[in-house]
Amino acid sequence: QVQLVESGGGLVQAGGSLRLSCTASGGTFRRYAMGWFRQAPGKEREFVAAISWGGSNTYYADSVKGRFTISRDNAKSTVYLQMNSLKPEDTAVYYCAASPSGTSVVRTTPDYWGQGTQVAVSS
Repeated sequence: QVQLVESGGGLVQAGGSLRLSCTASGGTFRRYAMGWFRQAPGKEREFVAAISWGGSNTYYADSVKGRFTISRDNAKSTVYLQMNSLKPEDTAVYYCAASPSGTSVVRTTPDYWGQGTQVAVSS
């Protein structure tokens, strides 16, 4: 059983930056594809970004492409989401996700979820 704990959320002005972190425990981190999702008030949870086991392949939602960067440090069992040029519409609870079955699964039906971290972007 993999446990995921997110951190780094907060309040930021539009145009600003935040870096989210997600630290995993209870499994062999390098064997998991990792992802980030978000859920805004009144909306469904949506995919944001994903990264393969070794970090060589990354995927992004169109809405964040060019602004967000996903990365991972397998030695620290941590995945990051660097968010730049933030917009008010990026306001949401951000969730970390994991799957041993690769990026195609972590982008759609992850096996494990974190509890989420709130990101609020003011205009």
